[in-house]
Amino acid sequence: MTLYFTTKRCRMITSNVKKIMDEKKITIRGLVALSGLSDKTILRARSEHIVECRLYTLQIIARYLECNVKDLFIEGQ
Repeated sequence: MTLYFTTKRCRMITSNVKKIMDEKKITIRGLVALSGLSDKTILRARSEHIVECRLYTLQIIARYLECNVKDLFIEGQ
């Protein structure tokens, strides 16, 4: 299942992945090595606004950042 987030259809989704990675001092390379996800996927998840992301991908990122999936993003107004 793929979720699509656009400003026209629903609220903006803002990513916290970069912030959490910085707080935990985890590099992109480190998360790639731990999670098995591609660097491109991690970079997309770290970008300020999430445009498209699979729930499974968010689950993997959350597992290796030791947080909940809901901590990875903020839903805007």
